[in-house]
Amino acid sequence: MELDCFGTGLDVECLVPQIDNTEQTDRLFQQSSQIYQDTSTSNDDDAAAAAAAAAATPPLPKLISSLWDWALLISPFFFWGTAMVAMKQVLPKAGPFFVSTFRLIPAGFLLIAFASSTARKMPSGTMAWLSISLFALIDATCFQGFLAQGLQRTSAGLGSVIIDSQPLTVAVLATLLFGESIGVVGVAGLVLGVVGLLLLEVPVTNLDGNDFSLWGNGEWWMLLAAQSMAVGTVMVRWVSKYSDPVMATGWHMVIGGVPLVVISVLNHDPAISGSLKELTSTDLLALLYTSIFGSAISYGVYFYNATRGSLTKLSSLTFLTPMFASVFGFLYLGETFSPVQMVGALVTVVSIYLVNYRSNWKI
Repeated sequence: MELDCFGTGLDVECLVPQIDNTEQTDRLFQQSSQIYQDTSTSNDDDAAAAAAAAAATPPLPKLISSLWDWALLISPFFFWGTAMVAMKQVLPKAGPFFVSTFRLIPAGFLLIAFASSTARKMPSGTMAWLSISLFALIDATCFQGFLAQGLQRTSAGLGSVIIDSQPLTVAVLATLLFGESIGVVGVAGLVLGVVGLLLLEVPVTNLDGNDFSLWGNGEWWMLLAAQSMAVGTVMVRWVSKYSDPVMATGWHMVIGGVPLVVISVLNHDPAISGSLKELTSTDLLALLYTSIFGSAISYGVYFYNATRGSLTKLSSLTFLTPMFASVFGFLYLGETFSPVQMVGALVTVVSIYLVNYRSNWKI
């Protein structure tokens, strides 16, 4: 007697006619079981063939894809570190506040154009523009202004180490404002961070035998810049409640650059007072690099990485920025650390690592 069976894989059904004979029943049961086994064997063969095809895929495309992912992950920190060197090189000829302005406003418009091309919403409403404006004042105007002032008086590598100590302040602010626990490892990182910053800044004040001047010391300007960046980082949560974060970042660059234009004019920066034509092609390239790569592209790639769920890796790679700044500052500007500063830099980097890697840190 024939069975009418339909379906594939495990979903095979057989229509069994009514029968009275036990021997026929057994025979029909065996026939049904054989159909199931044959179908399962066929599926196993197909799965084995698919696995063999996957194993036969050349490893080169996988390697290229992996390298590209790592390049995207590391590139913002590379751009930020090398932008410090580029800024340091062009500051004397263009003026500190002009360089800050040039780094912010063109990059801001590029980010706004990018956000618009990806259908992100423009900010709207009083609270949106108020939050962006305050964010711009602290994270753009103050940060870039302090950074430019500090770079005139210290090396790019040392300045970058101090700037990238801002996660230590962020950890404290997040604990105070949001009740986030930093854990034992985080506390150890904060203590080490304070020690490292003291080693970076205090010994420099008396190494040359001159009287200490707070406002004339580049490391202190860099510390102010780091605190501005830390406060701006904490403010992002508030700003993001009212605006798209990428669009808000672009507009905060543009708005934050406006006061720096005014300060640049009042400061009679060389580029504003008519010496812009004296800038060489190398100087112009340095300005473009700090704006396009050091701001627009680096922030764009950073946000792209953040949307891919790699925030832990991003935070743990913070120490790469001063590393790149130190290496390229040495290669192009001949900058070096004193022995005490080197110890302070290493202690600070370790502290940043500990704060970023504490187990119960969430942001």
